[in-house]
This record gives sequence, C-alpha cells and structure tokens, in this order.
Amino acid sequence: MEEEKQVMEGAATAARRRLVIGVGFWVQGFRLFPWLGVNFFLKDGMGVAASSLQILQASANLPMVAKPLIGLLSDAVPIRGHRRLPYVAIGALLQAISWLAIALWQDISLQVLTIFLLLSNFGASICEVANDAIVAESGKKAASSSGSGQLQSFAWMFGSSAGALGNLLGGIALSYFSPKVMFLFFAILLLLQFFTTVAIPEGSLKLPKVATSTNLSALTSIRKQVKELSCALSMPEMFWSIIWFTASYAVIPFLLGTMFFYQTEVLRLDSSVIGLSKVFGQVALLAWSMSYNKYFKTMSARKLLSVLQFVTALVMLSDVLFVQGVYRKVGIPDSIYTIVFSGLLEGLMFFKVLPFSVHVAKLCPAGCEGSVMAFVMSALALATIVSGYLGVALAAFMGVSGDDFSALPACLLIEAACTMLPLCCSSLIKERREKEKKQE
Repeated sequence: MEEEKQVMEGAATAARRRLVIGVGFWVQGFRLFPWLGVNFFLKDGMGVAASSLQILQASANLPMVAKPLIGLLSDAVPIRGHRRLPYVAIGALLQAISWLAIALWQDISLQVLTIFLLLSNFGASICEVANDAIVAESGKKAASSSGSGQLQSFAWMFGSSAGALGNLLGGIALSYFSPKVMFLFFAILLLLQFFTTVAIPEGSLKLPKVATSTNLSALTSIRKQVKELSCALSMPEMFWSIIWFTASYAVIPFLLGTMFFYQTEVLRLDSSVIGLSKVFGQVALLAWSMSYNKYFKTMSARKLLSVLQFVTALVMLSDVLFVQGVYRKVGIPDSIYTIVFSGLLEGLMFFKVLPFSVHVAKLCPAGCEGSVMAFVMSALALATIVSGYLGVALAAFMGVSGDDFSALPACLLIEAACTMLPLCCSSLIKERREKEKKQE
C-alpha cells in the first residue's frame, strides 16, 4: 500500500511538473503570434526601412543577455520561499503590461514602441530562465531512470507547437485585423498564464532544495551562486562547448530582415505566405524535438551539432538559387519555396539548441542549473544580436537596400560561407569521459 501511494504521489507530481512546463513553454512559444504582427506593423504601419527593421529585431533581444543575472537571482533569492514559479508569474505580468500598452497606445512612436518591446522581452527572459531551470532540475531527477532529455523534448514540443499555431493564426489574422488586435489578444493570454501560475503552489512540484542556512543574506547567497557558476563554467567540457555554440551563431551575418523585405516588397508575397513559412519552421522544430528524443539523443553532441551546422549552410546556399530565380524557372513557385525552405532555415537556426541544452544539462553541477542554463541562453541571445548586426552591416556594405536587391545573391553566399566556419573547430565541443561519468 505504501509503495502504491508513493507511486501515485510521484505520478501526480510529474503531471503537475508537465503542466507547469507545458503552459510555460506554450505561452512563450506563442510569442511568435504578436511578433509576426510587429514585423508588418513596423513595415506597413510605421514605414520602417529594411535595415532599421533588422536592427530593431536584433536589439529587442538585448534583455535576453541579462539572463545570467536573472538566473542568479532566481537561484539565490527565493520569493516567499520559492525560486521558480514566482519568477514565471512576474515575467508573465511584465509581458502583459507591455503588450497591453502597445495595443492601446494611440499613435505610438518608434521610440516608445521599442521601450515596450524591450520590457516585453525582459519579462520573457525571466519566464524562460525559470522555465529552463524547472526543466533542468526535473530532468536531473529523471536521469537515473534513463529519462534524460525527455523533459527537454517535451518542453520543445509544446513551444514548437505553440509557435506553429501562433504563426498560422498570425498570418490569417493580419488579413482581417490590425496588428494591435493581435497584441491585445496575446496580452490577455499572458494574464491567464499569470493567474494560473499564481494558483499553483511550487512545493507541489517537489523541485530540488538548495541547502542554505536560514540566516544567509541575499547578497551572500548571490555570491555563493556566482562562485558555483564560475566553477561550472571553468569545467573544460562546459567552457569550450559554450564557446563553440555561441560562435556558431555569432559568425553568421544573418539576413532575416533583408529576406523579409525581399519576399514582401519584390516578390509581393502575402502575409499568409510569410505566416505559413514560419509555421513550417515551427512544425520542423516540433518534428525535430520528437525525433531527437527517439533517434538522436544517444548520438555524440559534437557529431550532431556539426551535422546541423552543415545542413543549415546548405539551405542558405539554396537561397542563392532562389533569389536568382532558378527554382522559378523549373516550375517551383516563389510562395512554395518561401513556405518550405525559408521556414526550414528559420527552424534550423534553432535545431542546435535542444541537443546542446541536453548536453549542458548533463554536465551541469547540481544546485546551479538555473544560472548555467541562463548563461547559455544569454550567450545565445548575444550571439544572435551580433549576427543580426553583422547582417545589417553586410547588406549595407554590399549596397542592398529596400529598392536594390541586386547584390543579395552575393550576400547569401557570404552568409553560407560564414556558417561553415564553425565546422573547422568542432573539436571544441567537449564531452565528459565515460570514466568521469561513472565516478560522478
């Protein structure tokens, strides 16, 4: 009887964890719904140029760089005795306030809009840090039963499915409603997440407790977490893997904003096509999260990440043929290529995050999961910002603008070549030796 009771309690706890993780990642994945509206609102409603659009897209991710600090705070400074769900609730509330302000502010200026987008992403970074920590801590408990990687895949499936739905509904909504209606709808959804999170007691999740003395000050606790984070990052396999992962994004001059203008201004593709393209990318992410857990989680992280980097470069080379009209000449419509390959490229850019998150979670010492995962996501955010700025610089240097796309094929070739560069130093991806794993 006692064993059955323990099994039932364990099942109930696992169900609550999956509920919290599912809701958290689903709502954050659905952020693509209002952000699709932001792109068209900036281009059509405010007349922003292609370079300015890409700079704003990249700069809006600046709050994500603060993730290590947020991770340290959530690890070291509990709110009413809890370290995860209160931060999720705060992040959801900040996002709701931001999107409500954007939706209801009449004749909003570009400066004010940028401030609220930054505040929204700051709230999103708080949510993501707390959600990532819940996944990492819960995954540690499942590792002994060969469950490592399953929660990461579960979270990715929810996030990817929400992203696909958000882009699908966003593409349709833009044909019937103004972007501000989309912003208002998402703000209401965030308020629902806030009240749902507040209603769930964190103690019911049975997350690992960090041993701290009752009289430990917040500052001392933060110093302790900083020390633990430093120790974790000083591990060679951790340090060099993060260096490679960050560089694999930072060296790419990503031309996302330029391609968006080319597709909408030159090819005159409808917003529904752009939405379906992003849907395809999210569906690809969803399929990847399921197939990774089933077929690829036992593969070497170095080999898998290198293959994904190479495939990304191949799709970028395919974009060169697309811009030159090769596919159009053989009977493939621009809309079909955009939906499939442009969507696949956006998805491929984030395929590496799942296996790398699992890789880091395996290496991460107990007690600083939130700080380490936050540092990794912060490094990723900074790398994508650098990538976006490099894309703007490359387009400007080559003379690509909203009216002249003649040099776009050459820009895409440079982009693909830069994507290949990290393959030359894939040996930096370090994995813990089997002997060390057994000792631990």
